[in-house]
Amino acid sequence: MVYTLICHVYALPDATSISKVKNKLIEASRVYRHDKETLGWHVMQDVRDERKFTIVERFEKESSQTYHLENPYWKTFNPYVEPLLAKPIEILRHEELDTSKDVEVL
Repeated sequence: MVYTLICHVYALPDATSISKVKNKLIEASRVYRHDKETLGWHVMQDVRDERKFTIVERFEKESSQTYHLENPYWKTFNPYVEPLLAKPIEILRHEELDTSKDVEVL
């Protein structure tokens, strides 16, 4: 089953912090999407609040995160981003549902 992390990132209100967070997320996506067993690493910005960002990380399985955490880039990401945030990154962990088979909805 695919293991997915959804991370909510909320930047400080100044334009410089928002821009730095946005650019770091774009850079991170371009790095992390190449990690072994990573199916996707997508970044998004809220359409109404430019301070809000979402990261969707999709891995083959939960243990695939090991490759992500062993990537040397990972050690640079949090120290750069955390001072630019209004609150800590919220991380939600999910296993994707199997939608390949029909189900009966009663």
